Amino acid sequence: MKEFMIQSEQPMERLEGTWLIAVSAGPDSMALLSMCLEAGIDCACAHVNYHHRKQAEEEESYIRLFCAENNIPLFVRNEEFTYEGNFEAAARKWRYEFFVQLVKENGYKGVLIAHHEDDLLETYFMQEEKNLVPSYYGLREEMMYQGVLVKRPLLGYTKQQLLDYCRQHRIRFYEDATNSDPSLTRNRIRIEIVSSMSRTERDLVRREIRMKNAVMQERSCRVNTMISKGRVNLDRYRRLEKDDRIALLRKVIEQEHHYSLSFVEQLDGVLMKRDDFNLKVDVRHLVQEDGMFFMTKPSEPYSYTFLNKEEILSFRGAERFRIDQGEKGVNALSVRKDDFPVVIRNAEKGDQIQMRFGNKKVHRFFIDRHIPLYLRDGWPVVVDREGRVILVPGLGCDPAHFSISPDFNVIQLRSS
Repeated sequence: MKEFMIQSEQPMERLEGTWLIAVSAGPDSMALLSMCLEAGIDCACAHVNYHHRKQAEEEESYIRLFCAENNIPLFVRNEEFTYEGNFEAAARKWRYEFFVQLVKENGYKGVLIAHHEDDLLETYFMQEEKNLVPSYYGLREEMMYQGVLVKRPLLGYTKQQLLDYCRQHRIRFYEDATNSDPSLTRNRIRIEIVSSMSRTERDLVRREIRMKNAVMQERSCRVNTMISKGRVNLDRYRRLEKDDRIALLRKVIEQEHHYSLSFVEQLDGVLMKRDDFNLKVDVRHLVQEDGMFFMTKPSEPYSYTFLNKEEILSFRGAERFRIDQGEKGVNALSVRKDDFPVVIRNAEKGDQIQMRFGNKKVHRFFIDRHIPLYLRDGWPVVVDREGRVILVPGLGCDPAHFSISPDFNVIQLRSS
């Protein structure tokens, strides 16, 4: 199919190595694929069929034919796609997971995506309309996603230029009918704003985007200096202006996911008022200890049962505690045969222990010793066969299990 190999007026930069090209059969991705062939870029293709449109099967067949005739390796994801919530968000996650898997399995350099200037402007206007403060305005030319490089080499092209390219080079493509539905925000912005913009207007908006990103980059570099091993001093944080606090907080909490401004502002409100907190962000929590805040995994419930002293002494430890040889102190315990089976588990609501001066609630111990909130749920306690708490590490054991030559120590460990 030599018609695909005609030289374009704006030849693409030659990229070293093999690249995975995301191809939908639309004009944007078909133009990208053809330009890569012209530039002599070694490439493979990835196509995702969600089976949500009537022409999806025809598009997949066309991609298969095109790649076969041009000797391009092709990977297709076409199993049943089910999702909850927003279709676009779920579909994006589904296809990007596919791209990442292919890149890592085949040792490709990264992924090429066919986003163009119109996509960039639409994204920016959506961000402005929703009053978002994103991690980046518009679209990045390059970014990392789950350890994989994603490049957008067509951001200098308009949608119309890519359509013209395909027609001039006799490249067949398919139009997605849903792109003309004005009830969708992106489509409305495309139809009402972007499609009618002059070259001068486009250049002015792109300049505005660059300036905003420059300000964001400068702020990012400034707040980066306040993070040490993922931790930030809470007092220093509170002395910052709000925009800097929000930028710094994003640095701490965001990995792959970007959070809304309102959500980050809620976290900021807590950090400005409370000295101890344990805030759920995603599967991780934002917590405070010793005047520093950071992200950590929350403690999962645990319980280990031991039938005799030898089992305890030979235990190698768990995520939240370890067993050491017995030394006198607030972590030490001696046990008797009639105590077994002995259980070491996480502290639970209502736990209390008999001390020389009376019963002590474990929760009260946490408060008195200023134990950070995030450590409390995972704090170990030792329980005898009757379900009585006989040791709380850091507080001590009950009088019946005290000895000047204890059998072992239970050492509470910090979370990762």
